Amino acid sequence: HVHLSDSGGGTAQAGGSLSLCCKASGHAYGGSSFCMGWFCQALGNHREGVAVMGIDGKAIYSESVKGRFAIFRDNSKDTQYLQMNSLKHEDTAMYYCAAVFRGISGDYCYSLIPDGIRGQGQQVTVSS
Repeated sequence: HVHLSDSGGGTAQAGGSLSLCCKASGHAYGGSSFCMGWFCQALGNHREGVAVMGIDGKAIYSESVKGRFAIFRDNSKDTQYLQMNSLKHEDTAMYYCAAVFRGISGDYCYSLIPDGIRGQGQQVTVSS
Protein backbone atom coordinates (compact mmCIF):
# COMPACT_ATOMS: atom_id res chain seq x y z
CA HIS A 1 0.00 0.00 0.00
CA VAL A 2 1.03 3.63 -0.41
CA HIS A 3 3.24 4.94 2.35
CA LEU A 4 4.70 8.40 2.93
CA SER A 5 7.58 8.52 5.36
CA ASP A 6 8.47 12.00 6.53
CA SER A 7 11.28 13.15 8.77
CA GLY A 8 13.00 16.30 9.97
CA GLY A 9 11.49 19.30 11.67
CA GLY A 10 12.25 20.06 15.31
CA THR A 11 12.84 23.31 17.14
CA ALA A 12 14.52 26.47 15.92
CA GLN A 13 14.75 30.08 16.93
CA ALA A 14 13.03 32.75 14.89
CA GLY A 15 15.16 33.53 11.88
CA GLY A 16 16.63 30.05 11.82
CA SER A 17 16.19 27.16 9.42
CA LEU A 18 14.81 23.64 9.45
CA SER A 19 14.22 21.06 6.76
CA LEU A 20 11.80 18.24 6.12
CA CYS A 21 12.17 15.15 3.96
CA CYS A 22 9.56 12.72 2.67
CA LYS A 23 9.78 9.50 0.68
CA ALA A 24 6.85 7.89 -1.08
CA SER A 25 6.66 4.14 -1.53
CA GLY A 26 4.21 1.39 -2.36
CA HIS A 27 2.63 3.07 -5.37
CA ALA A 28 2.58 2.26 -9.04
CA TYR A 29 3.10 5.77 -10.36
CA GLY A 30 6.24 6.98 -12.03
CA GLY A 31 8.27 9.45 -10.04
CA SER A 32 7.06 12.50 -11.89
CA SER A 33 3.46 11.52 -12.59
CA PHE A 34 1.78 12.59 -9.36
CA CYS A 35 1.81 15.66 -7.19
CA MET A 36 3.45 15.95 -3.80
CA GLY A 37 3.60 18.68 -1.26
CA TRP A 38 3.29 19.74 2.34
CA PHE A 39 0.50 21.04 4.48
CA CYS A 40 0.53 22.14 8.08
CA GLN A 41 -1.89 22.23 10.95
CA ALA A 42 -1.36 24.39 13.98
CA LEU A 43 -3.12 23.53 17.22
CA GLY A 44 -6.79 24.42 16.92
CA ASN A 45 -6.49 25.45 13.27
CA HIS A 46 -7.51 23.90 9.97
CA ARG A 47 -5.09 22.20 7.60
CA GLU A 48 -3.31 24.69 5.39
CA GLY A 49 -1.35 24.08 2.24
CA VAL A 50 2.30 25.13 2.50
CA ALA A 51 4.03 24.13 -0.72
CA VAL A 52 3.40 21.71 -3.56
CA MET A 53 4.91 20.63 -6.82
CA GLY A 54 2.72 19.23 -9.57
CA ILE A 55 3.67 17.16 -12.56
CA ASP A 56 4.36 20.36 -14.47
CA GLY A 57 7.27 21.02 -12.12
CA LYS A 58 5.65 24.23 -10.97
CA ALA A 59 6.04 24.99 -7.29
CA ILE A 60 3.19 26.70 -5.49
CA TYR A 61 3.59 28.28 -2.08
CA SER A 62 1.24 29.79 0.44
CA GLU A 63 1.57 33.54 0.73
CA SER A 64 2.83 33.20 4.28
CA VAL A 65 5.90 31.16 3.30
CA LYS A 66 6.65 32.49 -0.17
CA GLY A 67 10.26 33.61 -0.39
CA ARG A 68 11.22 31.76 2.79
CA PHE A 69 10.44 28.11 2.08
CA ALA A 70 11.52 26.03 -0.91
CA ILE A 71 10.22 22.69 -2.09
CA PHE A 72 12.47 20.29 -3.94
CA ARG A 73 11.70 16.96 -5.48
CA ASP A 74 13.92 14.09 -6.59
CA ASN A 75 11.66 12.03 -8.83
CA SER A 76 14.24 9.26 -9.22
CA LYS A 77 13.96 8.64 -5.48
CA ASP A 78 10.27 9.48 -5.00
CA THR A 79 11.49 11.94 -2.40
CA GLN A 80 10.64 15.54 -1.70
CA TYR A 81 12.15 18.10 0.62
CA LEU A 82 11.02 21.31 2.24
CA GLN A 83 13.70 23.80 3.18
CA MET A 84 12.36 26.31 5.69
CA ASN A 85 14.39 29.48 6.14
CA SER A 86 13.79 32.71 8.03
CA LEU A 87 11.44 30.88 10.33
CA LYS A 88 8.80 32.81 12.25
CA HIS A 89 6.97 31.93 15.42
CA GLU A 90 3.75 31.64 13.43
CA ASP A 91 5.30 28.81 11.38
CA THR A 92 4.92 26.61 14.46
CA ALA A 93 2.72 23.67 13.49
CA MET A 94 2.65 19.99 12.63
CA TYR A 95 3.85 19.60 9.04
CA TYR A 96 2.66 16.72 6.90
CA CYS A 97 4.05 15.33 3.71
CA ALA A 98 1.19 14.58 1.34
CA ALA A 99 0.58 13.25 -2.14
CA VAL A 100 -2.27 13.23 -4.60
CA PHE A 101 -1.82 10.38 -7.03
CA ARG A 102 -3.12 12.19 -10.04
CA GLY A 103 -1.30 13.82 -12.92
CA ILE A 104 -2.27 17.38 -12.08
CA SER A 105 -0.66 20.79 -12.18
CA GLY A 106 0.81 22.58 -9.21
CA ASP A 107 -2.13 24.98 -8.94
CA TYR A 108 -4.71 22.18 -8.76
CA CYS A 109 -2.45 20.14 -6.48
CA TYR A 110 -2.31 22.99 -3.98
CA SER A 111 -6.07 22.91 -3.56
CA LEU A 112 -6.13 19.15 -2.98
CA ILE A 113 -3.01 18.51 -0.94
CA PRO A 114 -4.52 19.06 2.54
CA ASP A 115 -6.82 16.10 1.83
CA GLY A 116 -4.21 13.91 0.16
CA ILE A 117 -2.55 10.77 1.42
CA ARG A 118 -0.24 11.93 4.19
CA GLY A 119 2.72 10.93 6.29
CA GLN A 120 2.79 10.79 10.06
CA GLY A 121 3.73 14.45 10.43
CA GLN A 122 6.67 16.30 11.92
CA GLN A 123 6.43 18.98 14.57
CA VAL A 124 8.05 22.31 13.77
CA THR A 125 8.39 24.68 16.71
CA VAL A 126 9.81 28.17 16.32
CA SER A 127 10.65 30.11 19.42
CA SER A 128 10.41 33.87 19.25
